[in-house]
Amino acid sequence: MAKKVHTEQSCSFCGRKDSEVQMMLTGIDGCICDSCVEMANNVILTELAKKSKFKVDETSIPKPKEIKEFLDQYVIGQDEAKKYLSVAVYNHYKRITQKKTAESVEIEKSNIILVGRTGTGKTLLARSIAKKLNVPFTIVDATVLTEAGYVGEDIESILTRLLQVADYDVKAAERGIVFIDEIDKIARKGDNPSITRDVSGEGVQQGLLKLLEGSVVNVPPQGGRKHPDQKMIEVNTQNILFICGGAFDEIEKKIAQRLNTNVVGFGVTHERNKIDRDNMLQYIAPQDLKAFGLIPEIVGRLPILTYLNPLDREALRRILTEPKNSILKQYTKLFEMDGVELNVTEEVLDFIVDKAIEFKLGARGLRSITETIMMDAMFEIPSSKTTQLEITLPYAEEKINKFTLQAQNL
Repeated sequence: MAKKVHTEQSCSFCGRKDSEVQMMLTGIDGCICDSCVEMANNVILTELAKKSKFKVDETSIPKPKEIKEFLDQYVIGQDEAKKYLSVAVYNHYKRITQKKTAESVEIEKSNIILVGRTGTGKTLLARSIAKKLNVPFTIVDATVLTEAGYVGEDIESILTRLLQVADYDVKAAERGIVFIDEIDKIARKGDNPSITRDVSGEGVQQGLLKLLEGSVVNVPPQGGRKHPDQKMIEVNTQNILFICGGAFDEIEKKIAQRLNTNVVGFGVTHERNKIDRDNMLQYIAPQDLKAFGLIPEIVGRLPILTYLNPLDREALRRILTEPKNSILKQYTKLFEMDGVELNVTEEVLDFIVDKAIEFKLGARGLRSITETIMMDAMFEIPSSKTTQLEITLPYAEEKINKFTLQAQNL
């Protein structure tokens, strides 16, 4: 019986033989060595990166002033918060485009926390900045997060949403920005460590630590609880910038206590008179966040702390008309799409602002009050032949009074 002669195979791409490579993969009509497989993989990844819509080029990094000017088109006031955000985002861009060498300085990311009353523009700032950026950006709500194994969403769901925004491009997601809203809602109940398990408060804060600091996390691409058998995707959070926002209701009391304890000596009265008691948030410090219920480790991983000023009457008035997507411009456009020209008198605009201050809802109150005034007109006009609509003060007062009476009778 004749012996079967073993013929040495050659790579169909580079021509090298079995003995010259570590591994040879055999196909129907050819072979490929491990070196060619690795090279082909690098070529594919490079080409996909070129086609990605999230490309960051050093020459196209927007400067802090450019970012702030863009934010000014959408958000009235809050110059301090805009500066902090603009610089943080600019540094984030520089950090991810840094050419690393053996001697290069490793730049650490500076996560941000925004503190401000409801309706002062925290979420609007985040949404507006997303329009300017060329990196994946997502907004998540901290109130739905719980520890793994409990009803709610896992911490990793934050990265799942970022991956979805990045079209599952892991490299793009790893240089993205995440805005965590309502961060104050996961504060622990007291300043002392909890004896019992706090699965939606302190427990979530502990889970967030690894994301904020930077680590490799196994992320379920479709959410972990509905699809338990799916293959995990590894995401490195080292280059992901986290921006946190929260109202921190009644944190002014913590600030006031700290300021009072710090004012000691002959100049007590003089120093206390300098304090602006109508805007205590401007004096906020990291220790106030700790006293409110954020664990020290979280506070340490959010090194940039800034505040949003409460909106006064002038700011609310400007918000109604000035921004690129102001409330009045939105309603004017809605009526224009029905062929109706909307005219709102100055007295009505002042009335809306007065009611927003009365209800203490900030800029969000402007929207709800305007909606109440416009509701009947938006219901009737599309079915009529009206081409012009003027909203007068008596008309606005009638609609608001009617709504107030209905609310009182409920």
